[in-house]
Amino acid sequence: MDDLSRRNFLKGAGVAAGAAASGAALMSLTGCEVTEEGSKFPLTFPESEGYLLVDHVKCAGCLTCMMACSLAHYGVANPSLSRIQIVQNCFEVFPNDVRQFQCRQCEFPVCVMACPSGACHIDEDHGNVRVIDPDLCTGCGTCINACPQTPHRTIWNPETELSSKCDLCINAKYLGEEGGPGGRQACVSVCPMFAIQFTSTMPDQKGDAGYDVNLRNDATVLCNVHDFPVVR
Repeated sequence: MDDLSRRNFLKGAGVAAGAAASGAALMSLTGCEVTEEGSKFPLTFPESEGYLLVDHVKCAGCLTCMMACSLAHYGVANPSLSRIQIVQNCFEVFPNDVRQFQCRQCEFPVCVMACPSGACHIDEDHGNVRVIDPDLCTGCGTCINACPQTPHRTIWNPETELSSKCDLCINAKYLGEEGGPGGRQACVSVCPMFAIQFTSTMPDQKGDAGYDVNLRNDATVLCNVHDFPVVR
């Protein structure tokens, strides 16, 4: 066996051993049953008592929700720190030029299952919201990479170099009022278009249809971009 082959073999063996050890620790931290016969994740997780719904058609792309989120959690107006994301695509036309992306508080939280330190966990004292404890977070980014959504709903904080995610404002107060499932959420409260709404009912977990819903009423006026002449 040449040096290169030997090096690759040892590297692969080391990765496999590390993965096995990390897997056992991970399943222990996330409430999995660990036995000599094998390990398995729980069949169910406690449901979150709160979720955010959005209507991308109503969204004006003003970023007010992002500023409010950053202010509520960090005291600064910095969209890079926001835990709700507004993405604008200049190559699209209305209504697909602006999209909102919020944490889904998933029924099966992969971020919680993947976190090796226990920082990303289910807060059973505050409505089973999926949260990240900054005091336990090591900044490994595992929860971000594990999130199956695009873009990832777990956010990297470039200032603290730690992961963060929407906690429904459990750890933030909007205008001095408590947040969480039973309180107020900054993004919901400030949206001038009423394009974000709180619900205690779990949305459909398949695709985005359960989270991106119609929040419009009879007073909502929608203009079709194709009805306007093209100015050249």
